[in-house]
Amino acid sequence: MTDQERNDDTPSVVEDYARNLFRLMEESGKVFSELAAAQDNKDSKQSLASDEMNLVAQTLGTVAERWMADPQKAIESQAKLISGYADLWSNTMRRFMGEETQEIAEPNPDDKRFRDEEWRSNQYFDFVKQAYLLTSNWAENVVEDTENVDEDTRKKAAFYVTQIVNALSPSNFVPTNPELVRETMATRGENLVRGMKMLGEDIHRGKGSLKIRQSDYDAFEVGGNLATTPGKVVFQNDLIQLIQYEATTEKVLKRPLLIVPPWINKFYILDLTEKKSFIKWCVTQGHTVFVVSWVNPSQKIADKSFEDYMREGVIEACNTVETITGEKSLNAIGYCVGGTLLTTSLAYMAKGRKKPIKSATLFTTQIDFTHAGDLMVFVDEEQIQAVEKEMAVEGYLDSKHMATAFNMLRANDLIWPYMVNVYGKGEAPFPFDLLYWNSDSTRMPATNHSFYLREYYLNNNLTTGRMEMGGKKLDLGKVTIPIYNLATKEDHIAPAKSAYHGSRYLGGDVKYVLAGSGHIAGVINSPNKPKYQYWTGKPPVEGTLEDWMETATETPGSWWPNWQKWIVSQDNKMVDAREIGGGGITPIEDAPGSYVKMKS
Repeated sequence: MTDQERNDDTPSVVEDYARNLFRLMEESGKVFSELAAAQDNKDSKQSLASDEMNLVAQTLGTVAERWMADPQKAIESQAKLISGYADLWSNTMRRFMGEETQEIAEPNPDDKRFRDEEWRSNQYFDFVKQAYLLTSNWAENVVEDTENVDEDTRKKAAFYVTQIVNALSPSNFVPTNPELVRETMATRGENLVRGMKMLGEDIHRGKGSLKIRQSDYDAFEVGGNLATTPGKVVFQNDLIQLIQYEATTEKVLKRPLLIVPPWINKFYILDLTEKKSFIKWCVTQGHTVFVVSWVNPSQKIADKSFEDYMREGVIEACNTVETITGEKSLNAIGYCVGGTLLTTSLAYMAKGRKKPIKSATLFTTQIDFTHAGDLMVFVDEEQIQAVEKEMAVEGYLDSKHMATAFNMLRANDLIWPYMVNVYGKGEAPFPFDLLYWNSDSTRMPATNHSFYLREYYLNNNLTTGRMEMGGKKLDLGKVTIPIYNLATKEDHIAPAKSAYHGSRYLGGDVKYVLAGSGHIAGVINSPNKPKYQYWTGKPPVEGTLEDWMETATETPGSWWPNWQKWIVSQDNKMVDAREIGGGGITPIEDAPGSYVKMKS
């Protein structure tokens, strides 16, 4: 471009920036209007957020107090930080003079925030990045090195500090992120206008709270291009719809298959697109598949207990399967908290005469909470009381609280990239079925959720033999049916170590299988397009998970065929394919049913 052309273009550049600045202010005004309108309805719901902030301040205050109790150590730590700053400044000056220098602080190779070349090549961005890393590493080390702090407080403090340093990363702000600077200059600020517009829309969608846009929500429809495996709702009550799926094989296994998903999420994670659908795959393998679809709870079922979820969920589903198929024996699968409920139900059934479930499969399930996952950071007496106080207002815990908690566990994957790309670059996210499902969250019913937090997470009453259900003291040692216990290697919600440890409390043969990846991707690893591997080994009756891994066999691909082989080994009898319904039961509506479509 010549000087004349550049001068000719200058007015249009200025005009574009001015116009986009005006539009940005206009969109910002809409955002503040959304927040102001929502504030009027939030006064009665501020208690939980306030209690959470008080807990953060209290926890970090405790660590700070213990840290300052050793002045010599505190001075040495601060001196080390200041020395790091001095070295960074010296290196920056030397680099400015043309010398080659080594980085004082380098990001983790897996850290996606600083992959842009300018974080290294541009002296300004390189300085900002290293200063941030020095500070954040120092803050995290303070928590780790502080003495006379109990382990629970240390874990909470480490979690809170990580959230703070992640939020303050220079990658999250326009002036200190080279990608955002380039995008803003290239579009003359148009990206910021688009981002602010989407921010306003997502605050409106979240009813006054930001519901982060992780996928193109217009690209998916439950029952349209998600959860499309043909079937019918064959039973419903206040808590569940039970879906039976159409057979696609001439012969089916004599034992039907009942799947109990978590009520924390919606069941169609097991029935995403056709090639990813575990449910559809099971149908093609000759299973008569029944799936529980939990209601998205309202105040109407605030008093429904964990025992009600067992009786009106698992037990009613078993009874309906028997009525329809005429079979008194079935195989069952429980996923996450659905697996916890299933195992609790097995312990309850073991005390009675009727024991319809002859084999059980657990997907990423905790039954013992000694080594519970990162969610433990949200569980103590004070936090549970705060949640209970919040639930007392509406009869349930708003879905945004659970969604936020899960997102915070992987903030640098599920929060900040979207803050940068969507609201900074102004880029609408791509359609991604799994993240669409992730955002389609559900509420937590008050009585049930309180029981779950206290009896399992806080007090670990199931495996210690203190839990009672329906007047019966539960004993997992009485659960003697074969168990296929699937854990995932990178699970931060139900850690593989926790699932392994829980296996030893069961009274029957347990086949422990470890899949690659995490809580969701490790389970939804279809043979149609497998991404990860799995490990099998000796029964998990003694030793640690690390001991088990030393002799385990790694197999590439999906674990699904391995599970199918195990299921067939329990009972391989076949019968003619079954029609939907039977035993006097008339189907209610097409799958996936209406409960799963209820929005929070």
